[in-house]
Amino acid sequence: MAKPIAKRIGRRGKPAPRGLTELGRGPARPKRQLEAFPNSHPDRDTVVTFHCTEFTCVCPVTGQPDFGELEISYVPDERVLESKSLKLYLWTYRDVGIFHEDVVNELLDALYDFLKPRWMKVTGRFNIRGGIGIDVSSERDGPAGS
Repeated sequence: MAKPIAKRIGRRGKPAPRGLTELGRGPARPKRQLEAFPNSHPDRDTVVTFHCTEFTCVCPVTGQPDFGELEISYVPDERVLESKSLKLYLWTYRDVGIFHEDVVNELLDALYDFLKPRWMKVTGRFNIRGGIGIDVSSERDGPAGS
């Protein structure tokens, strides 16, 4: 009989990297705690892209829900973002009143400060409301000389 999937986490049968507290834990709650693991290929410029298709927040003026998709792309340096921690982090915005431009820049700053990547871009594509759709992009480069 196969072991439960939560017991088989880790690359090539190795245990999961230290510090990953959410992966394989079962039911979760929104949490503003990002987690990362060591980059196995720090010598390469590998582009990592997350497609987050179920992002929600609320309009800070009307309180009505806003729905959108986020695309988070980056070139890791020493650390790689763990996806479940990102999911739980994004979930914390569900009841937050915030403008689209602000949420994209807030996410970019939080993720960039946590990971310290070589480059990062966050794009939000928010659903049409009142006949108008909004796309917001913001990006940051790593420190000069890195």
